[in-house]
Amino acid sequence: MSVSLTKAPPFRAEHVGSLLRPDNLHKARLDYKEGKLTAEQLREVETKEIKRVVDKQIELGLEVVTDGEFRRTWFHLDFLEHLNGIEGYVPEQGYQFEGLETEKYDVRNTGKISFNPDHPFLKDFTDLNDIVDGRALVKQAIPSPNQLFNAGIHNTDIYPNIEDYASDIIKTYQDAIKAFYDAGVRYLQLDDVYIAGLSAPDIPFNEGKYSREDLIDLALRVVNGALKNKPEDLIVTTHLCRGNYQSTWAFEGSYALIAPTLLAKEKVDGFFLEYDDDRSGDFKPLEHIPNGGAQVVLGLITSKNGELEDKETIKARIKEASQYVPLEQLSLSPQCGFASTHHGNKLTEEQQWNKLKYIVDLTEEVWGISNK
Repeated sequence: MSVSLTKAPPFRAEHVGSLLRPDNLHKARLDYKEGKLTAEQLREVETKEIKRVVDKQIELGLEVVTDGEFRRTWFHLDFLEHLNGIEGYVPEQGYQFEGLETEKYDVRNTGKISFNPDHPFLKDFTDLNDIVDGRALVKQAIPSPNQLFNAGIHNTDIYPNIEDYASDIIKTYQDAIKAFYDAGVRYLQLDDVYIAGLSAPDIPFNEGKYSREDLIDLALRVVNGALKNKPEDLIVTTHLCRGNYQSTWAFEGSYALIAPTLLAKEKVDGFFLEYDDDRSGDFKPLEHIPNGGAQVVLGLITSKNGELEDKETIKARIKEASQYVPLEQLSLSPQCGFASTHHGNKLTEEQQWNKLKYIVDLTEEVWGISNK
């Protein structure tokens, strides 16, 4: 089967990717951890639930679907720990979020970094693509290469020079992008909390060895380097996130500090930007995005609670954003996934689906198109 699309992605109605895990999937994961289920039996449960949520996404009128990240525990760590030279481990502390500390798990650099040609995400994608069977476009989300610059990952004994570290990360992602493309991926999303953090004024980057400005420049070079050999028909977007864990967040700050460099020069086809509350600042930084350049996916609908936003307020905010980016260059989505980690945000699955249907309906009203 082939799918008829209203436009090239990002579409008017979008979503970031992760969906709330159902109770039976949580139970299956626990049973697997306790040795009560085999890996094959766990995968059967995952596949059944993925088929269900794929059908639901299509039913809602979405032209883009994901597997809800149902085979993952974390949006980023599951991918990173399967790269050569990276391992997962349990640190003494979790990530510090507003009002809570996350479950303790992270990754660290243990050797020279390269792409693993047997990376499990490749099979996960091909299985999902078979399930979708051309009824919609499948989006594959992976963490941005810049996630490997988070504090505590880089091993300076292995990579004394940060430029050598960056060079191997770039080559790793070039190989990853080729592998995903060869597997059939035509829409790839890079999830980047690190870049959003560079725009957080309360994070003291300038107190370290490298200034904030140096790190912003490096982040741009790493992403653009990774995309250097990207096939022309592969759509790549970046999602900037300020943390999404059990409906809380890690930091705040507008896009102003990174906009002149990253929003202006990152060679992606679209930016998924959080704009669901005051923590993200105003729309003025969008003026740095070239006219006719990257699509701006406005994350005006929160995934952190189940209450539907006021329709007229959302329309007014889209109109306000169009003062900086033309309306035809805008799209709408939740500000983040509904479950960036297996824990999920604090809303029901019904509320999740209502949010996504609300987005589809709003885009039909604002842009005068049908997503069905």
